[in-house]
Amino acid sequence: MKAYLGRRYRLSASHRLFCASLSEAENRRVYGKCANPHGHGHNYIVEVVVGGEMDPVTAMVTDLVELDACVGREVLEPFDQQNLNMLEAFREAVPTTENFILEIERRLRRALPERLSLTVRVEETSNNAFETVAGGTDS
Repeated sequence: MKAYLGRRYRLSASHRLFCASLSEAENRRVYGKCANPHGHGHNYIVEVVVGGEMDPVTAMVTDLVELDACVGREVLEPFDQQNLNMLEAFREAVPTTENFILEIERRLRRALPERLSLTVRVEETSNNAFETVAGGTDS
């Protein structure tokens, strides 16, 4: 039987939305106050949902301790308390939450067992949430 396990994590990070190929005025027009040269921060909520066949012995989709360790290693350690603009992952990409969630999904997809489907949801503010659904057994 197939089941899904969802887990929520919290991290804080800052960023400035700024595209080097645009002028300062264009950046302000496109990104508004988020183009502030000093940046701004968010207390993100990252929700990870994995799905797959339940193990017939343990009756679990995956080991929760292993999932927590994976998210800690791949997401929390590299991004918590960081300025996203200063990280290699965003050297050539604007650190929008859309790009941030794609980077999180890429890291988790690489680290999780291939048999698991993966959905990542990032809540940036109480009004803004982003979601991506990646491959795995659901694709």
